[in-house]
Order: sequence, then structure tokens, then C-alpha cells
Amino acid sequence: MILPIYTYGQGVLRKECEEIDATYPQLPQLISDMWETLDKSEGIGLAAPQVGLPIRLVVIDLTPLAEDYPEYEGFKRVYLNPYIEEYDESEKETMDEGCLSLPGLHEKVTRPTRIRVSWQDENWEEHEEWVDGYLARVMQHEFDHLDGVLYTDHVKGLRRQLLMPKLQGLSKGRFSCNYKVKALHK
Repeated sequence: MILPIYTYGQGVLRKECEEIDATYPQLPQLISDMWETLDKSEGIGLAAPQVGLPIRLVVIDLTPLAEDYPEYEGFKRVYLNPYIEEYDESEKETMDEGCLSLPGLHEKVTRPTRIRVSWQDENWEEHEEWVDGYLARVMQHEFDHLDGVLYTDHVKGLRRQLLMPKLQGLSKGRFSCNYKVKALHK
């Protein structure tokens, strides 16, 4: 089932998410619904708060990027209770980012290119590894959602001031997109 994506202004996007365990109700169905929602919206990552649930769950599908990043061919993963354990601050990169919860907006965001992450997979097996490159950026963006942080929070100075009216417009429902949303005023 395709779930509505919560857009800027919805309170769940600013909540610190709770860990879950194997008893979480209908988790396999939720994961399936998130994959379907991600596919329909043509995104590459989706965090549970973006579908209205304040839980530590993220799905990432980098397969659409395989033409430019061959290493991501077939890369489709579920992250349960993920955390960024450490940032390698020695190298950072600035790139445009967008978000399904902020339709139509893109801003340059500077992030470390390498991070150490921990998570559980669908079988509740623990994982911890250093991740770099584009996947590290996507993980930082998606895992930020689990702490109530949006990519626009990383925009500073004059760019931040110029962004504020656009964000206010989003919270008032002034946007269009080709996927199902749950907006404050739409």
C-alpha cells in the first residue's frame, strides 16, 4: 500500500524516534509499504517519520543511481534502529540535497564523506561499519530524520534566511508533487 508522505510542518518530522523490536506490530507489512511508497515517489531513501511513524526505521534503494554509481547496482536495504556512531570530519563534501518531505526544494549541504554506522537488519542481526561516498550522505540525510532533523537545518547564514519563506510556503501547502502527501494545509 502506498503511504502518504508527511510534508514540512508536520510535527512527526521533528520528533526523536523510538527504537523498535521484533514485536513491533505488522513490521514486515510496514517495510513492504515503505518500499512501495519509495518506489512510487521516485526517491532513494525514506524514513518512518516521513510516513507518520516516530520509529527508527529507514529504507534505502540506491539502484536508480547504478548508471552513475555502478557499485550501487541492486543496493536495497532496510535499517532498523540505525545510528551514526562517529563522523570522520577529515573530509567533507558539499552537494545539493532534496527531500520527499520538502517537495520542490533543493539546497547545498556540507557533510562528512565517511561515517561509522550501526543498525539491525530485518533478521535483527547487528551491524556496524564505516561507510563512505554517496551512501554516507544518504544515510546522514535519512538517519537525521530519526532525530527530528531536516537537511535544511544544516543550511546556514544568508542561504538559511532566503530559505525561510520557501519553508513557510511548504507548511501552508504551497507546493505540488506527483506522489501522495499528508500536508498541514492541503
